[in-house]
Amino acid sequence: MPHLENVVLCRESQVSTLRSLFGERHHFSFPSIFIYGHTASGKTYVTQTLLKTLELPHVFVNCVECFTLRLLLEQILNKLNHLSSSEDGCSTEITCETFNDFVRLFKQVTAAENLKDQTVYIVLDKAEYLRDMEANLLPGFLRLQELADRNVTVLFLSEIVWEKFRPNTGCFEPFVLYFPDYSIGNLQKILSHDHPPEYSADFYAAYINILLGVFYTVCRDLKELRHLAVLNFPKYCEPVVKGEASERDTRKLWRNIEPHLKKAMQTVYLREVSSSQWEKLQKDDTDPGQLKGIKGSIETVTRDTSLANYQDTVNTKEHLVRKQ
Repeated sequence: MPHLENVVLCRESQVSTLRSLFGERHHFSFPSIFIYGHTASGKTYVTQTLLKTLELPHVFVNCVECFTLRLLLEQILNKLNHLSSSEDGCSTEITCETFNDFVRLFKQVTAAENLKDQTVYIVLDKAEYLRDMEANLLPGFLRLQELADRNVTVLFLSEIVWEKFRPNTGCFEPFVLYFPDYSIGNLQKILSHDHPPEYSADFYAAYINILLGVFYTVCRDLKELRHLAVLNFPKYCEPVVKGEASERDTRKLWRNIEPHLKKAMQTVYLREVSSSQWEKLQKDDTDPGQLKGIKGSIETVTRDTSLANYQDTVNTKEHLVRKQ
């Protein structure tokens, strides 16, 4: 599917595996799939894009937001109910407190005409938080296809490996799929794909190459690198806008951006200043050390607290000495 390949970059192997597991809409898919990898490795984006592009019925739930059993189960059921009643546009809120009730209600919701003849996908993002909930929840989701006797696949998205996730009591083993970190070549390709329309692709690719040359050794998080790319690009193309250099004058552009990237290493990556503060720094050409960030504030509070505690201890000892 050419459209999907253009949208999801550098994850061809994972997309191919997932499409093979999903199969045809009316086929029974694998009961549960466990997808793991470090943060910003494309797990959520690839899964959501694939399900939306293939137009498969699915619900997406974040386990950080649904921090209790009831919130989680009701969120899944109500989203499924919305899918099944989308034709008439009306649906009632479902309440559910136990996993046994969930299985019963799940059967009722998925019996709708537009859901009963195709696979329903439940995606649980940040699935490691399920370990903090009831002991029967994870084994139940892993065997939901068997318990409900429905064509359903549960996808778990996690940042930890399955061996640390598996409950001690034993459970049904899911299909495990690993998303490795993006290589520098992958990051170059993905970030270059975001180039602004008013500039050429080669010009933006040269900028991304410089950015990765500075930050790749200390940061490989795609989201963070994308944020840095957007934040510092106006300064990079400033000589071009002013007519002082052309898009091919790489050396002059590098000399202009180098000191600002060094500032970014000190501040923005550590999130010590907000994006608006950083833009003010760029305009005023201010030393980033003049803005006290969160880290500095915490250090100051910690130091003041330690001094206060030390002074209280000294005063107490002096009081005891006088008393003796």
